[in-house]
Amino acid sequence: MEKIAIIDLGSNTARLMLVEVSENGYFQIFDQLKEAPRLGEGMEKDGFLKPARIQETIKTLKMFRKLCDVNGIERVIAVATAAVRRAKNQRSFLDEVSATCGIKLRVLTAEEEALYVYRGVVNTMDVMKGIIFEIGGGSTKIVHYNRRNLLNYETLPFGAITLTELFGGEGVSSEECCAKIEAFFTEQLKKIEWLKDVDPETQLIGVGGSFRNLCRMTKIMKKYPLKAIHNYVVTDNDFNHVYDLLKGLELDRKKKIKGLSSGRADILPSALAAISAFKKYMNLGNIVVSGSGLRTGIMFNYAVPTTADKPISDVLTYSLNSTVHFFGCNVKHTEQVVNLSVQLFKQLRVLHKFPRQHLKILKVAAYLYETGTKVGFYNFEKHSGYVILNSNLYGISHRDMVLASFVAASTSIEDINMYEWSRYRDLVTDEDIDAVRKLGIMLRTAKYLDRSLSSVVKGINCDILGDSVIMKTEIDGDATLEINSAMDISSDFRRIFKKNLEIL
Repeated sequence: MEKIAIIDLGSNTARLMLVEVSENGYFQIFDQLKEAPRLGEGMEKDGFLKPARIQETIKTLKMFRKLCDVNGIERVIAVATAAVRRAKNQRSFLDEVSATCGIKLRVLTAEEEALYVYRGVVNTMDVMKGIIFEIGGGSTKIVHYNRRNLLNYETLPFGAITLTELFGGEGVSSEECCAKIEAFFTEQLKKIEWLKDVDPETQLIGVGGSFRNLCRMTKIMKKYPLKAIHNYVVTDNDFNHVYDLLKGLELDRKKKIKGLSSGRADILPSALAAISAFKKYMNLGNIVVSGSGLRTGIMFNYAVPTTADKPISDVLTYSLNSTVHFFGCNVKHTEQVVNLSVQLFKQLRVLHKFPRQHLKILKVAAYLYETGTKVGFYNFEKHSGYVILNSNLYGISHRDMVLASFVAASTSIEDINMYEWSRYRDLVTDEDIDAVRKLGIMLRTAKYLDRSLSSVVKGINCDILGDSVIMKTEIDGDATLEINSAMDISSDFRRIFKKNLEIL
């Protein structure tokens, strides 16, 4: 296991991500830190990084260096983006950082930055056709892809800080500033020819700190039950509500809004103005927020080098395998339970009549049902449900994640905590309770059919005859333990599917 650090020095914020990387290409974040030294502030006047901002940045990078040292970091990958890329005093700044912090910053080109953002998104989201929009402090990146193939990208040389400096200032209200930014940004978009060819059905994907703040604010306003940011959907109405709210408030009142970082309160309206202009120009509605961007793209490039040429083919399965690996679960047993669960889903389709999407829910529960044992054996199913809700899984919607957590936590058909279920009423329906119970039966049957962890049951064939389901097992060895264990849930099976269960 290797420990590495990724440092992303932007125009507004500096971020440190500490990661454990395994030999087989899986990685897990174990710590992170964010500061807002505002390195790019004041650059619009003469193109020079200002001494006060440089010293604040060096102070931040020294903190990062200390965290790296105490955590035994073996490799530091440090990159700088728009502000340093454009700075006339770039060389002296890089030399000072190297001498005082022991960190060698690599200045990314606009193309490299856009590519890393694209890789961070495409390897963590199951969105086949998307347009990525990231507005940083000093630049804005727009990336278009279809069928997970990169088509076009553009980097505009202004971001939330530069737009605020250009159109804000003394005597200019927030509403006036935002109106000017929208008009200016729209004119810049008209110069990008390929935007005219983007399919209006393309999904808008938001990346970066401004979108994360927008996400947190809307979740607090709606009392959203999940902490996860990745794959959160900001509706058109929610966006307009937050944007209108921020335009009408003074800075001291903005800083008091829950979910809004104090270090971003003065520049977020400018970022939202640019986003609003883009949404209107492209006629795009809801925004799917990605918690993965530049740093994740760099991480994939390092841990899974093949992603530099071709994205991961199955985002969800990669994410699930990564979680199984870092929890130290029995990989062979996990694969067997997943395999048997899939077979049961297909064999019993005439009874449950679920669409294929429900197979993804069952697959997630089957992959991660054992993770709870690493927390504690007693009531481990509840721990597994918690793991699913809090593991930042890639390639799955929040709704499916909630349903998978209840499936994994199920120990009997009555074992659904209705108080807990009511917390997710905006994501699930009463009809979903039946789905959780049926998928839960399939998962419990599958795990009992590998009770000895020896993969003795090779296949399942189900005959549905009258009031019975005859489950014929293909075995390689003695499967007495497996069959006896699985028959323990025959009464639950009968109550759910209205059929007697026989296992041969």
